[in-house]
Formats: sequence, C-alpha cells, structure tokens
Amino acid sequence: YAQGAKPKAYSIGETEILAPSAQAAYLPAARQAIEAAHGRALRTAAGRVVQIEGEAPPKSVGIVEWDSLDDAVAFYKSKAWADLAPQRDKAVKVIRRYAVEVEK
Repeated sequence: YAQGAKPKAYSIGETEILAPSAQAAYLPAARQAIEAAHGRALRTAAGRVVQIEGEAPPKSVGIVEWDSLDDAVAFYKSKAWADLAPQRDKAVKVIRRYAVEVEK
C-alpha cells in the first residue's frame, strides 16, 4: 500500500428477501446511496447463492467494496442508510451485516 493508504474493505449483508417487488424498488435507491458514499456495490443482492461447505447459506448476499473499513462503517451509521430503513424493512430481513478489511 502507498504510504498512508488504508486497505480496502468489503461489507457483506446476508438477507432473506421478504418481497421481490419491494426489493426491486429498494436496490436502486440503496445502490445510489452506496455510490454517493464512494462504495462500489458488486450487484450480488439478487444473484444466486450456492452452498459449498458448512451450514445453509443465506438466501441473498449483498457485497460492497469500500476504500477502507472506516468508510464502510461510516456509511452504515449514516443518515442516508438510516433513511432507507423503511424501504429495506419491507424488502428484506437482515440476518447479519458485517465488514471485512483486506489483509495488509
């Protein structure tokens, strides 16, 4: 990493889709908010999830790339994310959401 550069991070949201039509309306708004915060949605939320090992996987997984772990955490604590809660709650049930920093 360049001097002072922080390692990238990825946020992962494991969800269950409650209403496909609500999810279809929610995803563009969520992706717009993520992009405004300099995140890059990898567009996995409506993709297929296949079990390889361990317990059954979640039904849906959203992955976002961030310039740093701090950026990811700040976004999920932001007003923009909080404002999307009513739409999100109609669209998906969040099983868990976390961020992972790339190894240095």
